[in-house]
Amino acid sequence: MCSASSDLTAQAKIRNAAIAHFARDGFQKTNLRAVAATAGVSAALVIHHFGSKDKLRAVCDEHVLRTLARKGRAGLPNLANEYLADPAEYHLYVQYMGRAVEDDSPAGATFVTTMVEETEATLRAGIADGSMRPSSDVRALAVFSVLTSLATLTMAPSLARALGYETFGPEALRRLALPTLEVYTHGLYADDSLLKAAGDALTDPRWASAQSDSLEDGPADSLENGPADTLEDGPADNRSEDAPTDTRWEED
Repeated sequence: MCSASSDLTAQAKIRNAAIAHFARDGFQKTNLRAVAATAGVSAALVIHHFGSKDKLRAVCDEHVLRTLARKGRAGLPNLANEYLADPAEYHLYVQYMGRAVEDDSPAGATFVTTMVEETEATLRAGIADGSMRPSSDVRALAVFSVLTSLATLTMAPSLARALGYETFGPEALRRLALPTLEVYTHGLYADDSLLKAAGDALTDPRWASAQSDSLEDGPADSLENGPADTLEDGPADNRSEDAPTDTRWEED
């Protein structure tokens, strides 16, 4: 687990404390003094090693991304073993990345892109060796697969409660395993009537026309007269010229 144990360097202790705070409290609400207190070091040492909260977050992002990628490449059986070996750490890293995805941070974007790329590669390999059925759009199928996986990052508490569990842990995963594999192995519908109907609808020229109309009359118009105006007259004008410039200790 990401505890500040005695065998860790000061930098590792600070990084692990920051991961815990960012995952629990969010990046904006976390300040460096709280991170220092959790790590058992001085606030000055945090600045000495990392310089700012943004730089500290970049280090945390890289560490969590590398760790989750390594665990993911281990394959499903080994991934389950990794989870059971240290559920607390795994949950913390997943919670951290869930916040990153929700914030659309660079780490979250990299994580999603990596998941899509690796899922697409897995699908194409499976189709090539005959272990998976062909798809009309492998890239879109990869995105859909990642979309369902990301629900466990961003909706885990709600999903656990829907299944009757307090937390999204091994029991919830065990209950989901067979139904998930049933859908992937056998499919959901008993015939292809809905697939054919969708194919006919999507190739109907009126569909393309409707899409074109929605783009012409859609959100672009609101951007011209929308929130951008508030940026010119907003909080920036209220800032005092005498406000302190060094806010690294309480960055939030």
